[in-house]
Amino acid sequence: MPDQKKNEQFCQLGRAVIETEAQAISQLINRVDHAFAEACYFLFRCKGRIVVLGMGKSGHIGSKIAATLASTGSPAFFVHPGEASHGDLGMITPQDVVLAISYSGHTREIISLLPMLKRLGIPLISMTGNPQSTLATTADVNIDISVTKEACPLGLAPTSSTTATLVMGDALAIALLEARGFTAEDFALSHPGGTLGRRLLLRIDEIMHTGDDMPHVPVTASLTEALLETTQKRLGMTAIVDAENKVKGIFTDGDLRRALQKGLNLQNTSVADVMTTPCKTIHKGLLAAEALEIMETMRINGLLIVDEENKLLGVLGMHDLLRAHVL
Repeated sequence: MPDQKKNEQFCQLGRAVIETEAQAISQLINRVDHAFAEACYFLFRCKGRIVVLGMGKSGHIGSKIAATLASTGSPAFFVHPGEASHGDLGMITPQDVVLAISYSGHTREIISLLPMLKRLGIPLISMTGNPQSTLATTADVNIDISVTKEACPLGLAPTSSTTATLVMGDALAIALLEARGFTAEDFALSHPGGTLGRRLLLRIDEIMHTGDDMPHVPVTASLTEALLETTQKRLGMTAIVDAENKVKGIFTDGDLRRALQKGLNLQNTSVADVMTTPCKTIHKGLLAAEALEIMETMRINGLLIVDEENKLLGVLGMHDLLRAHVL
C-alpha cells in the first residue's frame, strides 16, 4: 500500500489535471459565436448525414461526437480518414456535411481528402486549435477549440484539447437537438434497448398478466379461496370481480395480515369483508413508467387494468416492472 505522502501526491496531480481541463472548457464559452452558429446552420440543413473525420485521439473523440449526434436526431457516422482515401470515401455523398477534427489543422490524412470533398461540393466544418491552419482556412467554417495548455505535464498527450473538442461536439449536438424539437420519446426510439428506452416506450399491455395468468376470484369467494389464488398466481394479490367481471376490489398480502390480526376464520370469512375497496385501477396503453410512478406514490405493489366499463383486463405487479427493467 502506498504511504500517505504518495497518496496525497496522486490526489494533487489528479486535481491539477481536472482544474486545467475545467479552465480549458470555460474558455470555450466565448468560442460559441457566429462561427458556431454558422456550423449549426450547415448541420441543421443537412439533407444527408453528418460525416465526422478524425485521426488518432481526435478520431476517438470524433467517433463519440458522431454517436451523440446520431442519438439526438442528427444522423451521423464516423469515417477513418486513412480508410477514406482507400475506398471509404465512397460512403460520403453530395447530400452530406463533413465535420473534420484536427487540433493542429494539418493532419495529413485529412488534408489529402480536401480536394475530393471540394470537388463534391460538400460543406466542410472544421474543429481545430489553429485558425490559420490548412484545414481551418479551407473549411467553410472553423470552430476554434484551442486550449492554453494540455493537462499532461509534458505538454504532449492530448488531454485538455480532446476534452475541449468533446465538449464543443456536445454543444453542437444539443443545439441541434433543441432546433429540431427532438423529444425524450424520439431519444427512446433510438435507444430501445436501454433503460430510458424501456421507460419511455414500454406499455403495461406488454407486461401485464391476462387470461389464466391473471389472479382473480368472484366477490362471493371465501378468504381461503382468495388466499389460494393469490398463492398460485404469485403476485401477492388477487382481483375481486362480480358476475360481469367488473372490479369490486383487490385482496393483498396486507389485507391477509390485517384479517389474521383480527382473528378472522379463513374458511367462514368472505373475501368481500376484508378486501380493499375501492382500489386503484388503470387503463391499457399506459406507460409502464407511469404505472410505476402510481405505485410508488400510492405505496402499493399492484394495479388492476380495466376497460371503460371497469371490467378486469389484466393485473400488474411491482415485480413485473422489475423484470422489465423499468426500475
